[in-house]
Amino acid sequence: MNQPTKFEKQLFADIVKLIEESKQQLAQTANSTLTYLYWRVGKRVNEDFLAEKRAAYGQRIIATLSDGLVQRYGNNFSEKNLRRMMQFASVFSDEQIVVSAIRQLSWTHFIALIPLKSELQREFYLELCKAEAWNVKTLRDKINSMLYERTAISKQPDELIKQELQALREENKMSPDLIFRDPYPLDFLNLKDTYSERHLEDAILRELERFILELGQGFSFVERQKRMIIDGEDFKLDLLFYHRKLKRLIAVELKLGRFKAAYKGQMELYLRWLERYEMEEGENTPLGLILCAEGNHEQVELLQLDRVGIKVSEYLTQLPSKKLLKEKLHQAIEVSKKHIENKLKQEDKS
Repeated sequence: MNQPTKFEKQLFADIVKLIEESKQQLAQTANSTLTYLYWRVGKRVNEDFLAEKRAAYGQRIIATLSDGLVQRYGNNFSEKNLRRMMQFASVFSDEQIVVSAIRQLSWTHFIALIPLKSELQREFYLELCKAEAWNVKTLRDKINSMLYERTAISKQPDELIKQELQALREENKMSPDLIFRDPYPLDFLNLKDTYSERHLEDAILRELERFILELGQGFSFVERQKRMIIDGEDFKLDLLFYHRKLKRLIAVELKLGRFKAAYKGQMELYLRWLERYEMEEGENTPLGLILCAEGNHEQVELLQLDRVGIKVSEYLTQLPSKKLLKEKLHQAIEVSKKHIENKLKQEDKS
């Protein structure tokens, strides 16, 4: 048998690529069609339930319907799955949102989203899942790590959250409040009980990939110990990143212990230097992230750091129980929302 020529090898490789791309497109189309079918089935059954509100009737009709469908179409229409379809259509009642999402999200994605109790939570994970192309495992991990509660957006009044999610959905516009989190779990660094800022920095650089994944998609590492000469004096920024969606440099300072007001002036100096000497054409002004072992929330609030593009977040070298973390996050969200709402009321009065 003759050995294929270079031209024949290239032709074969090109045809294989075309076939694989088509197979992938067919799989995506089949997934979208199936997910939309499940939504329509759930909607149709729900309509029957609304017409007949008797519990006994409901139990009987689902079992009877499932038996007939399983015999004809298989176990995808088991009684358990039919109830999931009903939940799907009930929780995601807006058909346009479903039609838009099924191009990127699978039925299994929706199953992970259905149990979430808050509509804003579901919308947050749905839009981030689409924007960052999460697989199902990543989505479940984000939900289990309480990403929504840790993201700055959750501390905003509901109307502002809806506006930012709408901007992400309709304009693919990512805001800093969707990017930054508090706290950042850094338990994977395996730091000992006593450590210095340099130890923390070294550990982050060793585990850089996992640290960037915790920061969120879109971050790229630029430099460690970024040197800045100001008035003949040397200054060094701990870590410098770039975020593609925000189109901004992100300056990160690592601090032991509680947040101190003096950190604001230091970070402002770094941000203005970066803006003058490092910012490229088309980029937005740099943002700063100060990572502290503990946050002094009243100081952070009084300093109005958001106005100068600075975020303060805690980091956790050891994870507390999920119950304790949940309580702490919900308390912080309620306090922040009340503060912002009061501030908006005062602005309206003036």
